Amino acid sequence: MRALLTTKTARRALRPIADLIDQRIDRRIRRAIGDGSEGGLQRELAALRNRQRPLELLIDGTGRGVSRMPAQIHLDRAIEELAQVSGDRSGAERNISQAFRLLIALEALGVGRIAGGTMNICGKLSAVPLLDPPNDEILEIGTLYGMFGAALIRMMERAGRDPRLTIVDPLAGLQLQPGTTEGADPTGTPVRGAAVRANLALVGAAGAAARVQQGFSEDPEVRALVSDRSYGVIIVDGDHSAAGVAADLEWAEQIVAPGGIVVLDDFGHPKWPGIKEAFDKHMATDTRLTFLGQVANSGYLRASA
Repeated sequence: MRALLTTKTARRALRPIADLIDQRIDRRIRRAIGDGSEGGLQRELAALRNRQRPLELLIDGTGRGVSRMPAQIHLDRAIEELAQVSGDRSGAERNISQAFRLLIALEALGVGRIAGGTMNICGKLSAVPLLDPPNDEILEIGTLYGMFGAALIRMMERAGRDPRLTIVDPLAGLQLQPGTTEGADPTGTPVRGAAVRANLALVGAAGAAARVQQGFSEDPEVRALVSDRSYGVIIVDGDHSAAGVAADLEWAEQIVAPGGIVVLDDFGHPKWPGIKEAFDKHMATDTRLTFLGQVANSGYLRASA
């Protein structure tokens, strides 16, 4: 019987029956997954896309210039780097998760945006409280819309701290960097003091009490006004040129508290080689700063006692 079924004659004779069986199976599959037609499947896919689009608006780059959906590899790397720098893996996972949700919420409610990539922002927001600065005085050099400072206040409060924020920024209407030509911000919002205050107000009393000093960090008058205390945290995110970063590091050396944390934003980023250049030169001097490590393109240093 087996030999009979494998002959060419038998196969030709049975082909119409096999085709009929295939057609019936195909119809049943189509009925199981849709309305039995390719057009039905296309309509179902279109409906799914339409339902997904409103959710994408929460995290895509429309109106802020960069998507907030991190690739899994970048998320895993940021957690691993933060765990190494802080020595606290569970804290790293917790803080980055909380920082991501906070980033989405503040950009949804605030004026403007937070500058930087998603993991870079979440890394800084997560690392600072985990590194346990010696006091709650925070100096942010370069703020754009003040939203990062607001987020850092909230993350420090979650760690049981009482942050007191000082901001230095020219508030010049747009993001400034030497050697670059910046157009209008993708948010459509000008960089000005009112925007900074609106964003700081989102995090309550500590945000409302923040000091905002308009001007450049290298200006002697600006430095005199904000060098009235020792800072537990200094965020260096202003002039990204080698000369600008060198000047900010030299100043940070003078005003950072013993055990304080200095954060170098965009550290090692190929777009901003001047940051690493200034860092290398500064670390070759008789500095009291020790390099702790890097998390998502930000470098972390701690001042000795």
